[in-house]
Amino acid sequence: MTMNLDTLNAAAPDEFVRMLDGTYEHSPWIAERAAARRPFASLAALKHALAQVVRESTREEQLALVRAHPELAGKAMVSKTLTAESTNEQTKAGLTDCTPEEFARIQQLNADYNARFGWPFILAVRGPRGRGLPKAEIIATFARRLEGHPDFELAECLRNIHRIAEIRLNDKFATSPELGNLVWDWAEELAVHSDPGFKEKGQLTVTYLTEAHQACAEQLRRWMLHDCGFDEATIDSVGNVVGVYHGTDPNGKRLLTGSHFDTVRNGGKYDGRLGIFAPMACVRELKRAGRRLPFGFEVVGFAEEEGQRYKATFLGSGALTGDFDPAWLTQCDADGVTMRSAMLAADKPATLESVAPLKRDPSRYLGYVEVHIEQGPVLNEIDLPLGIVTSINGSKRYVGEVIGQASHAGTTPMDRRRDAAAAVAELILFVEKRAASVEHVVGTVGMLEVPAGSINVVPGRCKFSLDLRATNNEARDAIDADVKAELKAICERRGLHWTLTQTVAADAAPSAPVWQARWEAAVAAQGLPIHRMPSGAGHDAMKIHEMLPQAMLFLRGGNSGISHNPLETITNDDAELCVRAFQHLLENLQ
Repeated sequence: MTMNLDTLNAAAPDEFVRMLDGTYEHSPWIAERAAARRPFASLAALKHALAQVVRESTREEQLALVRAHPELAGKAMVSKTLTAESTNEQTKAGLTDCTPEEFARIQQLNADYNARFGWPFILAVRGPRGRGLPKAEIIATFARRLEGHPDFELAECLRNIHRIAEIRLNDKFATSPELGNLVWDWAEELAVHSDPGFKEKGQLTVTYLTEAHQACAEQLRRWMLHDCGFDEATIDSVGNVVGVYHGTDPNGKRLLTGSHFDTVRNGGKYDGRLGIFAPMACVRELKRAGRRLPFGFEVVGFAEEEGQRYKATFLGSGALTGDFDPAWLTQCDADGVTMRSAMLAADKPATLESVAPLKRDPSRYLGYVEVHIEQGPVLNEIDLPLGIVTSINGSKRYVGEVIGQASHAGTTPMDRRRDAAAAVAELILFVEKRAASVEHVVGTVGMLEVPAGSINVVPGRCKFSLDLRATNNEARDAIDADVKAELKAICERRGLHWTLTQTVAADAAPSAPVWQARWEAAVAAQGLPIHRMPSGAGHDAMKIHEMLPQAMLFLRGGNSGISHNPLETITNDDAELCVRAFQHLLENLQ
């Protein structure tokens, strides 16, 4: 029998537990405790409440929950003693139909995992789309997670248990995240386009104006026109895809949104692209309902944000703000092809005169909003699908070098060394400690090089990078000054010379309070608590911030929120909530 929230909210505690039987494997205590948190405003609210019960339970209770689950293709499957829910899930993933080799491999992985961690490996084998993961992906995930830390693995098992419970609840409520499926399917289909050298390896790489990039742009344009019903969809002179859905007054103001469709090398399917697909889904639903908004809606797939082929970060969004740098046109890629040549080959005019008309008039727009995957672990760790961005971090980046004296590692006494690498090591520890002392400030030395280094030579030179970020310019500039002062002090004390060259200086982009509040209302309307958070990564929104008020919504990423990586993932249920939140913002914008 199909359940509904009204019945569940009104049920006696015992009946409530009975109705949710099988949601969490052999663990009725979760439903028992969640019953006291009624009423639930939405299915998402129920899911979150159940996850919170687990989150607030003891480690012993969490371990018991994990151990209540069967091994994948394990003894319970062979003896046919799995619960009906587990049987359905393992069948959908093809685990009941393994080859002898696959079965033997999974059995060995089960034994190795249990020996290492003391509990069974848990994976939501119906996957992010709910249709079942390929056996090869299951085995690869199994092997990868064998290398994890026990604390991380326990948390990852619990996150997968929540996903299993989510899909089971969808089945109980006979609901399907159709808009989330649409977004997920678009991401899969667009990901077939990848640059040569990567496509052959099954890797996703789409850099500025390659054939794959142009194919993505054309695919987005076709979807906007033919699948979604935009009134206009064009590819502009820098390669941005621009879709317009007119409001009741075609000459009225518009809401601007979008994100980028280029990728890093060997990247993921959702970074940037989610922010194009979600508003596309909104327009599709408006068109199908024959409705117009009181304002126009402009969705832009920005051609270049990552700066991978050319060092031209925010090229696409920069064209809208009037910040296209003419020096970019003479840059060469790794094959010696200038940007001007790449644009001409893609039938782009490659002149400043052709780019100038792309600059938007701020008076024609209400503001800018963007949805994006979080690209971090926070939402994943707190079991929340959506987060509200309060500010996009400002940053300063440098490349530096410390110069000392290379000398023999065996004959140079410790008190007579001029060790360049030791100085940089000291600086790294200072950056770590200084950044950790202030909330939402981060500092990273991500690249280190000892040129011509040798195992028996005291390093005479050490090159390094420095990345400093904070939610406001004051905090960014404060850590910047402190790190520079410390570098100077370290080198003076050690008798070393140093250089530091700035490569990036980006101001923080705090969310406009009114627009942030609109996202908060949209998330609350889904029955979810509000979680406010900064964005440590840069986004097109921080460029548009120079022209319009802006605010962002984050979507949880799976696999601990990893991004810029093939393991980047989202679920159809989370994508559904993202689209529903966007629809709420549109419907309540006057």
